[in-house]
Amino acid sequence: MDLGYVLQQLVNGLILGSMYALVAVGFSMIYSIIRLINFAHGDVVMIGAFATLGLMQLDGVPFLLVALAVLSVGGFVGVIIERGAFRPMRGAPQVTGFIASLGVSIMLQNLGILFLTAQPRNFSFPDYLQTLLNLGPVSFRVIDLVIMISAFILMAVLFFLVNRTKLGMAMRATAENLDVARLMGIRINKTILATFALGSSLAAIAGLMWGGKFGQIDPLMGFVPGLKAFVAAVIGGVTSLSGAMLGGILLGLAEVLFVGLLPPIYSAFRDAFVFGLLIVILLVLPNGLLGSKMEDRA
Repeated sequence: MDLGYVLQQLVNGLILGSMYALVAVGFSMIYSIIRLINFAHGDVVMIGAFATLGLMQLDGVPFLLVALAVLSVGGFVGVIIERGAFRPMRGAPQVTGFIASLGVSIMLQNLGILFLTAQPRNFSFPDYLQTLLNLGPVSFRVIDLVIMISAFILMAVLFFLVNRTKLGMAMRATAENLDVARLMGIRINKTILATFALGSSLAAIAGLMWGGKFGQIDPLMGFVPGLKAFVAAVIGGVTSLSGAMLGGILLGLAEVLFVGLLPPIYSAFRDAFVFGLLIVILLVLPNGLLGSKMEDRA
């Protein structure tokens, strides 16, 4: 095992981790505001991937326009999920929202199978995005570079939005104390709706990236990446956006290095490693790497 091989695995880990991070920040945003673990969030990744597949089959549509359309599709799906499934039960016990999110997830998966069939679809980008690049001992495709750069740009834009805009101020106030935010004149319903739209947009664009990276999609593809992104959010600190980003990157690196540096016989246990890592982190740092202790809101 030489240095070039290790560097290659680190690059692969950064690519995977950047996709986990995009999905993880959506989990973090939604949980911070309404204390909801939205397990349907991973299925928005699947919707984004199939939306990309459909748009890519249209002749003459630029890739950038496809990406913007996928962001819009994800935002629209997030709005529908919030308005149709979660808003009517706001104020109910947390377990109600948890069960509802599982129900929405299963419904989306089965609708995908019903209308798209369970048959995996091949997913390919234009040839110029498949071009192989070499940087010393490390090789990667143009799409890999696009994934990493796009992910970090999107997360930087989100961080600016949350910390430097009026909407971001409303989101942070609502996350701090929903009832006090309402008394201060913040439009809670619109703030929560915007949170779902933003988080789902990032999940959908992660679906575009996932299809481009692995070359195959199916209606069940979002469930496991969604769970792993939730693990990343918990590892980083589920109420911290920067923690969710960090958790996604670290989880991607850990998973790839686990598979790449250990004998091949252990690669089948990569999922067990991910969830085992979650248990270890929570035993040592119950609030995650960058999370803070949560108090019940008034």
